[in-house]
Amino acid sequence: MRILILGGGQVGASVAESLTNEGNDVTVVDQDANLLKLLQNRLDIRTVLGNAAHPSVLLNAGAEDAELLLALTRNDDTNLLACALARTQFNIPTCIARIRASDYVEGRHAVLKQFSVDHAICPEQIVTNNLYQLLSYPRALQVLDFGHGLAQLVVARAGSDGKLVGRPLKQIRDDMPDSDSRICAIYRNDKLIVPDGNTVIVPGDEVFFIAAKADVPGMLGELRSSEKPVRRVMIAGGGNIGYRLARLLQDDYEVKLIEARGERATWLSENLDKALVLHGEATDEALLEDENIDEMDVFCALTNDDEDNVMSTLLAKRMGAHRVIALVNRSSYVDLLEGNRIDVVISPHLSTIGSVLAHLRRGDVVAVHPLRRGAAEAIEVIIHGDERTSRLVGRKVEDINMPTGCTLSAVIRGQQVLMAHHDLVLCSEDHLIIFVSRRRQLRQIEKLVQVKMGFF
Repeated sequence: MRILILGGGQVGASVAESLTNEGNDVTVVDQDANLLKLLQNRLDIRTVLGNAAHPSVLLNAGAEDAELLLALTRNDDTNLLACALARTQFNIPTCIARIRASDYVEGRHAVLKQFSVDHAICPEQIVTNNLYQLLSYPRALQVLDFGHGLAQLVVARAGSDGKLVGRPLKQIRDDMPDSDSRICAIYRNDKLIVPDGNTVIVPGDEVFFIAAKADVPGMLGELRSSEKPVRRVMIAGGGNIGYRLARLLQDDYEVKLIEARGERATWLSENLDKALVLHGEATDEALLEDENIDEMDVFCALTNDDEDNVMSTLLAKRMGAHRVIALVNRSSYVDLLEGNRIDVVISPHLSTIGSVLAHLRRGDVVAVHPLRRGAAEAIEVIIHGDERTSRLVGRKVEDINMPTGCTLSAVIRGQQVLMAHHDLVLCSEDHLIIFVSRRRQLRQIEKLVQVKMGFF
C-alpha cells in the first residue's frame, strides 16, 4: 500500500518501521529535519519536511496517490485537520488519526466524522487498558482481549511452584476438568517451542495461552503459585496515562500518585476524587519510604522519561514493592529490562501499532496484537463463505494446513469460546484466534482466511 504517515515521533517512527518491513510504500511528514534524516538513514522511506496540516505539504508528500493516511502527530488539531484535507482535497479512502483528548471521541462533543476520521487511536488509553488488565492478573506479563473480552490470550512466566511445571501438557485436563484452555506457544531461552501434549514446561518458560476469561485464573495457577489480589497501587507520573489509570482504579484500589510538577499535581488533586496525589520525585527515597513503598502491591512508573521510569522502578523494587511495571518507549530497552529486576516493561508504541495493523490486514480482521516486542502477533479474524468459497469453512482443524510456527488456538462462535481441538469443524462467521510466531508468515495466513473470488 501507499501510506502517508504524519508525524515522525516515537509512535510514527515505530509504525513506519513496521509497515516498511511488510513491504509498504511509506512517506513520513514532520517539521523536524533532524528527525527525518535519522528516519531516512534507518528505513527505506521517503520523507517530507513541513506542517502536516498544510495542503501544499500533503500534495508534495504524494497525498493524491495515497491509499491510507495515518495522522500520528502529538497535536490533535493537526491530525483532525489533516484528515479533513486528505478526504476533501485528495480523496484518500482511509484516514486514521491519533487523538489524545477524550472530548473529541466521547459524548455529545464527538466530532470525528465531521473531520473524515475513519478510525481514532488513543495510545494513552490503549496503554491504560493494558495496565488495568495486568493489575487484574498480577501473575501475567501480558493480557490481550479477543471477542470483546470473551476470550483472553495471556503471557506468563512459569514458576518452579506451578502445578503443571515439570509435567506434560496433556495433564492440564486432570487439574482443570471443567474448563478448557490452549497453550499456543512456549519460548525457552528466547527460542520458540511449538507445544504438543507431551511438551513439558520448565521454570522460566514464557508461556502463551488462550482461554475463556473465566478460565484464565485457573490456568495461571497451573503456571505459578497464586498471589494475593492487588489492592494498593502507587503510580509515578501524573501525565495522560498516569491520570487515566488513577481515575480508572481509584474506586476499587488504594491509589497514590506521585507528580513532580507542582501545577499538575494541584490539577490532579482537584480532578481525582479518591486517589492521594503527592508532589515530589518518584526517585526520592525518603518520599517512597514515608509513603510505605514496601506495602505497595504494584508500583507503576509512567512518566515520559525512560530513564526515570527505570530508576524509580528499580528503587521501588529494592525498597520492597511487590511488583513493579515500567513504561519504556525505547524498544531496545525492553529486552534488557523485562524479567530481570523489573517485572513488566510496557512499550506504548507496540500497542499502537496493533491498532493500526488491524486496518491493514487482508481479510476481515478484528484485532491485531504484537507479541514478543513485535516479532510475533496474535490476530482475530472472521471467516466467511462456504466449503466452495472458503479454504477454512466446513473443515476440521486437523485438516487445515497452517504455516509452520502458526497456531489456530481458539474459535469464538457467538458467545461461545471453543478451543481449536483437532476435530473442531469451522463455520462461517467464526472468529479465529491465530498465533503467528513470525511476521513474514502473515501473508500466508491472510491468503488462507480470504474468501475465493466465487464468494462475490
